[in-house]
Amino acid sequence: MARQQTGRCELCGRDEVTLTEHHLIPKEMGGTFLDTAMICISCHKQIHALYTNEELAARLPSIEALRADEKLSKYIKWIRKQPAGRLVRTRKSNSRRGYGR
Repeated sequence: MARQQTGRCELCGRDEVTLTEHHLIPKEMGGTFLDTAMICISCHKQIHALYTNEELAARLPSIEALRADEKLSKYIKWIRKQPAGRLVRTRKSNSRRGYGR
């Protein structure tokens, strides 16, 4: 099971949230022993709802790249305003649902 703790999300910056360990290069793409980031559950779910592991490995291998991505930056701007304890619904992007491929 992934490591969990409470603290500040490295992606959205919210404090006192439950954090999970995110492999910046997905494990299945060779990132098992590479850098990780501690991010909140909401951000972690949103990342994996929006992007495939292949996309994460090729285009978004750092916190800075994730923050700069257009789709995720809109989400980060919104989630920063949400209380730490709020459970948010995660929606897959249309491209992850199989539309528009």
